[in-house]
Amino acid sequence: MSITAHQVVTLHYVLSDILSDGSEQVLDDSNARDKPLEYLHGHDNIVPGLEQALAGLKVGDEATVTLAPADAYGMRNEALVQEVGRGSFGNADLTPGSRFQTEGEAGPQIVTVVDVVGDRITIDTNHPLAGRTLSYRVKILDTRDATRAELAKGHPLPPGTEHSKVEDRKVL
Repeated sequence: MSITAHQVVTLHYVLSDILSDGSEQVLDDSNARDKPLEYLHGHDNIVPGLEQALAGLKVGDEATVTLAPADAYGMRNEALVQEVGRGSFGNADLTPGSRFQTEGEAGPQIVTVVDVVGDRITIDTNHPLAGRTLSYRVKILDTRDATRAELAKGHPLPPGTEHSKVEDRKVL
């Protein structure tokens, strides 16, 4: 069965950053963690360029997909680097490089602390991989039709989850 919308896809991947000299730096490897990725195709669970490239592949297929920033986590936006007061963080221990998740206008976002000077904190709300060219090496392990509950929630759910026990999030 080829990958199409409304299917749960299970795959292993190796994610690499393509550096300016053309070399690759591995950022994540689901094989090494022995934890494949499971996502619901056509429901924005993964970056757009990768989802597009996976359409039509079948179980056992392997592919290497190189994504420009616009097809992955977007271009860096320097307007998203800003200075805020220390009071915005409560008692959190803040050091440059610290990351945490917060609720943004478009949903959850990752915030990176860039600098701490007294009570002024410089933060970056760009995704940590924004502006980077990325390479995914993937192997498709399994595909199956999504359950009614998964379609209602917009992502894969644990086996046996009944649709009557979940709140609908999406309309098909």
